[in-house]
Amino acid sequence: MTRLSDGHLEKVTSWGEAVSGMSYVYRPSTVDALQDILMLARRSGRTVGFRGGGNSYGDAAINSENMLVDLRRLKRILEWNPATGRIRVEPGVTLAELWQYVIEDGWWPPVATGTSMTTIGGSAAMNVHGKNAYRVGPLGEHILEFDLMLPSGEVITCNREENQDVFHAAIGGFGMLGIFISLTLQMKRIYSGLLDVATEPKASLGEMFTFFHEYAADSDYIVGWIDSMARGNALGRGDVHRANYLPPGADPQPAQTLRLENQHIGPNLFGVVPRSIIWLFMRPFLRKSGVQLTNWGKYLTDNLGGAKRYRQPHVQFHFLLDYVPDFKKAYQPIGLIQYQPFIPKETAHDAFAEILSLCQRRDLPNFLTVLKRHRPDDFLMSYAVDGFSMAMDFRITRENRQRLIWLTREMDEIVLAAGGRFYFAKDSTLRAEAAEAFLSPERIAQFRALKARCDPDGLLATDLWRRLFER
Repeated sequence: MTRLSDGHLEKVTSWGEAVSGMSYVYRPSTVDALQDILMLARRSGRTVGFRGGGNSYGDAAINSENMLVDLRRLKRILEWNPATGRIRVEPGVTLAELWQYVIEDGWWPPVATGTSMTTIGGSAAMNVHGKNAYRVGPLGEHILEFDLMLPSGEVITCNREENQDVFHAAIGGFGMLGIFISLTLQMKRIYSGLLDVATEPKASLGEMFTFFHEYAADSDYIVGWIDSMARGNALGRGDVHRANYLPPGADPQPAQTLRLENQHIGPNLFGVVPRSIIWLFMRPFLRKSGVQLTNWGKYLTDNLGGAKRYRQPHVQFHFLLDYVPDFKKAYQPIGLIQYQPFIPKETAHDAFAEILSLCQRRDLPNFLTVLKRHRPDDFLMSYAVDGFSMAMDFRITRENRQRLIWLTREMDEIVLAAGGRFYFAKDSTLRAEAAEAFLSPERIAQFRALKARCDPDGLLATDLWRRLFER
């Protein structure tokens, strides 16, 4: 049995830095090198996991005591057709590299996450969504085709006609069926580098939901921020942002607004404070009193200003997490977890109200709460519902770590009772029985059968796979 070099042994952490593991990390730059790594894994008796931009909050891209393949050097644009918006890329291409490549031709990624640092391969493996999920679904709905390298080294082409069962399982299959070595996507035609944005404060969770119901059909994007500390009749108050693409002719200078230099988020806040150090100023506010003050100040400012309407570059609207580079450092020394349940529209309001109240009763405030609308999709391991999601960031300390685990157990029960689902890109606490409850034993059995066909020797694994599915 081949012994792996200690020179490849590294500590790998989740994006939130709360989960970590030691792995033998390899960074291939060619498909041939990727095949060699799979052969090495067989000779060494180790399993292989895959990592893109490292933006998963939990253990989806960690493979403790085994091999981990960092795919970021596989980052070529393989084909681009500016007439049709069809593009083929390697898996390590980031969302930032993608939008920068296509925008000046009048195209935009159909789905944009809150950060532009995600890779397309990782985004496909997790089937990520954006603020327009209720209209266009997750990223997988815009993937036309991909080439998948199986653990044997064989490459198969998958689309909605050829190998369609693998197509619908590998997208959202968190890297357990094979490795994306190329992906073909359909971009979205745009006629301006600007979006028409409107914001409004809402006094309660009920008002937030009413706004989503009233404006979803007429908005290309909607997202809500919630004050997690508000109580009583103000429970769930916050503000909502909705945006629409500009139609042809609405922008008098589209060639200018579509230029790269008019899209980037600048390096300084207000032209003075470097964004790279803003996380230092956040640290004093990441405690209960600080969250209360920050949320109250934000809501008061939004409420005093009332409804607003303005035009904003695509990049500034979408990539809010990139405004403060490395903001996760503010949560050190232990880090943060995110909890994001997806709940059907019929039960979402009451379930989210119960979750917000529970967090307050347990004295475990979440520091950022985001509401989104979703629709179902046809992917095998789907998290999506015809309903809503609520993402919540929790800071971990030595004093609250165990209490947070208990809190997630309680929230799991609320979500499952409401017919909800969970998102593996964000999860770090789910139990195997909860995963089985929301996916169903039949769906998991179908995925296991596909994994046995694509990976008969069980070469592919991650900490997430072992935690939830390896029994």
